[in-house]
Amino acid sequence: MLKKLPIGYSTFKDVINENLVYIDKTKIALRLIENGKYFFLARPRRFGKSLFLDTLRSIFDGDKELFKGLHIYDKYEFVQYPIIRISFNDGEFKSINDFKQTIYEVLDKNQRELNISCPQDFSTSGCFRRLIEEAYKKYNKKVVILVDEYDKPILDNIEDTEVARVMRDELKSFYSVIKGADEYLKFVFITGVSKFSQVSLFSGLNNIQDITLDFLQN
Repeated sequence: MLKKLPIGYSTFKDVINENLVYIDKTKIALRLIENGKYFFLARPRRFGKSLFLDTLRSIFDGDKELFKGLHIYDKYEFVQYPIIRISFNDGEFKSINDFKQTIYEVLDKNQRELNISCPQDFSTSGCFRRLIEEAYKKYNKKVVILVDEYDKPILDNIEDTEVARVMRDELKSFYSVIKGADEYLKFVFITGVSKFSQVSLFSGLNNIQDITLDFLQN
């Protein structure tokens, strides 16, 4: 019986448990983990970015048995790390209020999963910073950050340059936290549709490796 294609799936665990077709990308994942710390990947939507990101999440969650039969299974020590997952996949961002509400909900979800609280009077960037630091202290392990569709708030407003500019400035402030938290971080992986610019949105992350073209060769 032929396996079904994982059309519409973005959760690695579901793909494996439901015995769907899975193209083994764990060799690439292992190489990234062993040879770097900050990575960026650009792809159009529906090109498997979210599934690869969730594969990384399962690896860093230490869920070894999900990888039985895959390249990484007997080549990596599956240690569990605290993970912060930021996704802009869902929802639309037509105003700065939409953006701030989504950021609040995303950070709140991560706080609940990590059992860490953030004072209500903190800014989103301040709460993000505190979340990283407290996760490091609480679990005594460096933190993994996975960001999906980093640019969606900007792309949703591509025809409204003023709103897009405001979104860019908010995101720049938010992402700058990552650079300042280097001592607490194990691994950072960021995906998006558009190629990032180190002189604008990611000016603080000048050490990030763009693997967009390298990924095509694997």
